[in-house]
Amino acid sequence: MKTQRSFTLSLFAVYIALLTWIILFKMQVSLSALQMPAAKLNVVPLAGSGANGSVNWDEVVNNILIFLPMGVYLAMLLPERSFLLKLLPAFLISLAYEALQFLFRIGVADSTDLLGNTLGAAAGILIFSLIFRLFGEKVHKIITISALVCTVLAGAFLALLLLANL
Repeated sequence: MKTQRSFTLSLFAVYIALLTWIILFKMQVSLSALQMPAAKLNVVPLAGSGANGSVNWDEVVNNILIFLPMGVYLAMLLPERSFLLKLLPAFLISLAYEALQFLFRIGVADSTDLLGNTLGAAAGILIFSLIFRLFGEKVHKIITISALVCTVLAGAFLALLLLANL
């Protein structure tokens, strides 16, 4: 079980690295390719994230989807904690990403992103809890293997994107 936890933790670290590359580095290879406009902050959730101040629902859905694995990983790595104590690290990681975007003027620090990210993690925790109730302890192994396959596929896809853009 300790080996499985270590492996899950390793996959989580790869996920965080990919998430950081996507959110902070906008999937760029070179820091010089990042545009550094004036720092922008949107503190009103679901307002002003799209064109003409409308809600960009595609972005909200993408934020939810990209943070679903965060919730699953946190549920697997922190099984003894309550729902809120599993969700807290996801919220804090998302808040850190938004603060870093503001600090380094990369994109827009947006409360809508924070909300979507946190909802995605919450959904991941709930999904894992439901699957765990249905299938018991063996779900850890199934999800870890699935996470490995998804990580390899995502890595291969990102490598192809990088090669195509060289």
